[in-house]
Amino acid sequence: MALMSPGKVFFVPILGTWYGVGVRIIARSTLTGFIERLAGHKDQRAVKIALDSWFQEVKRAERHHSSDVKASYAHASIVGADRVVFNIKGNAYRLIVAVDYARAIVFIKWMGTHKEYDAIDVRTVQYATEAH
Repeated sequence: MALMSPGKVFFVPILGTWYGVGVRIIARSTLTGFIERLAGHKDQRAVKIALDSWFQEVKRAERHHSSDVKASYAHASIVGADRVVFNIKGNAYRLIVAVDYARAIVFIKWMGTHKEYDAIDVRTVQYATEAH
């Protein structure tokens, strides 16, 4: 039997395979699609760097409560029990995620400019239906 904890690696002797267990982020394609949308824009490179950095940090994180997120990201906004808004590239862009702390899963819900953010409801936005 294998024990699991976010950010840890365990050996499962029965299968003889190593498993890396960390935060699962669904779906990175949302971020890459947003970066592609910025093609030719002066911010594209900086936004790509910021999002790649955010992705790697979150993937390795061990956060069990919203207070853990706030401790790591002082400028993040906790909205409700599961929603977090991250400022990207000095607050020029916003990233909204839903976090399932118990299962260590982050669901990317929305990504856009600060101006676009002002026109949405952060508590209910779903990327599939309100993509920007």
